[in-house]
Amino acid sequence: KIKTDEKGNVDLEAIKAVLSDRTAGIMLTNPNTLGLFEENILEVAKVLHDNDSLLYYDGANLNGILGIARPGDMGFDIVHLNLHKTFAAPHGGGGPGAGAVCAKGKLVNLLPKPIVRKKGSKYILDYDIKYSIGLIRAYYGHVIPTIKSFIYIIMLGPKGLREVSEISTLNTNYFIKLIEGTKGITLPYDPARPRKHEVVISVERLAKETGVNAEDIAKALLDRGLYAPTIYFPLIVHEALMIEFTETETKEMIETYARVLKEIVIEAYRDPKKVKETPRNTSVRRIDNVRANLPKYVTPTYKFIERVKKD
Repeated sequence: KIKTDEKGNVDLEAIKAVLSDRTAGIMLTNPNTLGLFEENILEVAKVLHDNDSLLYYDGANLNGILGIARPGDMGFDIVHLNLHKTFAAPHGGGGPGAGAVCAKGKLVNLLPKPIVRKKGSKYILDYDIKYSIGLIRAYYGHVIPTIKSFIYIIMLGPKGLREVSEISTLNTNYFIKLIEGTKGITLPYDPARPRKHEVVISVERLAKETGVNAEDIAKALLDRGLYAPTIYFPLIVHEALMIEFTETETKEMIETYARVLKEIVIEAYRDPKKVKETPRNTSVRRIDNVRANLPKYVTPTYKFIERVKKD
């Protein structure tokens, strides 16, 4: 586990401290999970490469830098692109997801075959890869989200893809400005730095003062017809709410989200019990989290449903 420094970057000194001849490499997102661009990424890459270690790019947050920066230029050796997160295909509700794995330098000859190469004006599948383990069963992945992503990319083109990042970043920072100064809510890790495509806020102060925590806030948002954000992630932010509007939400929707969030906070200070009893308007109210996570009940097949009925 590599710690984060006070500015929200991966701690370069912590990386140096754990590097050894047993370090194959590390995986990073950039922008990171806090929505911050890793300011020292070139230094991180150099330290790893000087140790003969690799830098692996998780493309989960590529939405924040499309058309602006390239992971390969930052020093990443391997990239996996989350097509289902970045290029139009839905990624909620269990998928289907799709990904493309990219590599450079000496790693290209280690990829499973075939790989995509450009030959003249066409793209071909190249099976002549020196050290490849061969064809893997999952090579083609989920074809439908891959095709969706391809269509999305060619429809937008280079300028359009860059605009995706610009709008998603604008949306995030507009939202931050709207909730700025709200009692009980803080923006951890250098609040003065602009975020990219997402932001992680903390309601730890609200929880200490009222007992209303991140889960309660999420349930209250559902009660008001709004999609609940990811909660309690990343773990370095206590009582975290990760909010990601991307490029698709309107200015009015962002304003509504900020207004409702502030209304919930006001209600939490006035009548915390009322917030903690939400949701009231959803088809399913609060579940028993302990029961829901027991292996006995975790798989909702007909066999398990029958067993629950007997209990």
